[in-house]
Amino acid sequence: MRHKVAKKNFGRSHGPRKALIRGLVDSLVKEERIKTTLPKAKELRKHVERAITKGKAGTVHARRVIMKDHPNKSTMEKIVDDLSVRFKERPGGYTRIRKVGVRAGDVAPMAYIEFVDYKPPVKDEAWQAANEKRIAEEKSLASKRAAKLRKNKRQIQGKSRIRNRA
Repeated sequence: MRHKVAKKNFGRSHGPRKALIRGLVDSLVKEERIKTTLPKAKELRKHVERAITKGKAGTVHARRVIMKDHPNKSTMEKIVDDLSVRFKERPGGYTRIRKVGVRAGDVAPMAYIEFVDYKPPVKDEAWQAANEKRIAEEKSLASKRAAKLRKNKRQIQGKSRIRNRA
């Protein structure tokens, strides 16, 4: 007899594995593209594609079935109202997995999982200017914090010298 061949366990028992899949589905539906390990992406694809296929009916029953598997109202609404409409004519294969190499820490194979009609957001000039302003503010705050820490360090060292001389 061959046990545990139906799905990946990811070294977790039933409850934590179910929570992991639910979280990945929520993230993928919200962001439309996420980076995760290759085995998790392959398992995630099954769950997302089934949910979108169920959501194509658009009925109250379909919504309830999706809510049973993925109990996040915003996720269910986006699956039924947005994704199912976008993929209405498509018979399946709503996601794409792109391998991106290995993770530095443990050499785990990494991949992007995204919807097939995903387009990365365009970064315009206004975004660039706002980003440069934010980075400049962060640098100035960091330099102020560093100066304050140096001043406090000198004060503590001075008090320590006085105590040591006595």
